[in-house]
Amino acid sequence: MPQVHWIMSNGDRVSDDVNDGTNLMDAAQMNGIPGVAGECGGCLSCATCHVYVDEVWLAACPPMDEVENAMLDIVIAPRQSGSRLSCQLMASAALDGIVLHVPD
Repeated sequence: MPQVHWIMSNGDRVSDDVNDGTNLMDAAQMNGIPGVAGECGGCLSCATCHVYVDEVWLAACPPMDEVENAMLDIVIAPRQSGSRLSCQLMASAALDGIVLHVPD
């Protein structure tokens, strides 16, 4: 099982093993991560699951599609180079150990 690490803006850290194929928004909600609302349920229509992928993990992430890119233009927290919607990232061996920073 891949491990995911979430780091909150206050420095608190939560880590958990996540089943392969689980999107990281669902994993965040299962772990009670504040700030990952996922109001649309992962349908790529709300941008409330915005996270910052730690820079060392960006290359391991799948490419962003046009819809996700457009949705990141409406996020509340500032868009950064590591901005992704966690509903579009799936737990996998390639992302084992990924670090996600949760914006305020």
